[in-house]
Amino acid sequence: MKLSSIVAVDVGNNRTKCGWFRGAAASWPEPQSTITLDNSSGDLDSLTAFVDQIAEQSLEWWIGSVNRRAATRLLDWVRRHRPDDALRLLAAGDLPLRVAVPRPDMVGIDRLLDAVAANQLRPAGHAAVVVDVGTAITVDYVSEEGAFLGGAILPGIAMAARALHDFTDLLPLIAMTDLTQAPPALGDSTESAMRSGLFWGAVGAIRQLIEEMAGQKREQTEVFVTGGAGPVVAGLLGPAARFVPNLTLSGIALAVRSIEG
Repeated sequence: MKLSSIVAVDVGNNRTKCGWFRGAAASWPEPQSTITLDNSSGDLDSLTAFVDQIAEQSLEWWIGSVNRRAATRLLDWVRRHRPDDALRLLAAGDLPLRVAVPRPDMVGIDRLLDAVAANQLRPAGHAAVVVDVGTAITVDYVSEEGAFLGGAILPGIAMAARALHDFTDLLPLIAMTDLTQAPPALGDSTESAMRSGLFWGAVGAIRQLIEEMAGQKREQTEVFVTGGAGPVVAGLLGPAARFVPNLTLSGIALAVRSIEG
């Protein structure tokens, strides 16, 4: 079917990522272009160039948000600069996904959108574990039947680094945001020891959670990894782990396809 020209928006805790999708959608939708915004600055000026290169009179903005303040700023910007555009905030009940937990409305929409995307990627009859390495790390389980069954939430690597600094007297604040390779496990200074503990502690937790969730069905369980540190983490989780850079945005596009279809 034809996918409307849309801007999918993933409003996270620290960053907002927008992706433009248009035209006839393949089975796996990929954005034509993307932009990432820093929520802490509140600066949305770069959105002007992003929508200008799309060169369409009106757009549909489909938004999945876990940050109310950042989402409100975005909504206000669109209403001021793109008054003819349509806006929609996605909720759990909008998604083509069975959410088998007591309070589906209390699950982060990003986790559910990742599950929607995982259902498109996983082979029939296989379960999936979805790992999102962001401000917080989430590890979630999707059953063989495609139901979201819940998962685990733990501090992201940069968040844990800040906690080590804030709650101790002498440990420095170290940057752990741009992880392109794994640090050595054996640290020979305070800073390198912190980098080792933060990074490998997160990887170890993710590995164990995957094993616990998959149980005896590990060979029939796909692992999809996304988020800022996703490429390096995926490479350490074994050959079955696959890094998918725009997993959440593609989940939004798939949800829109279901809603508009």
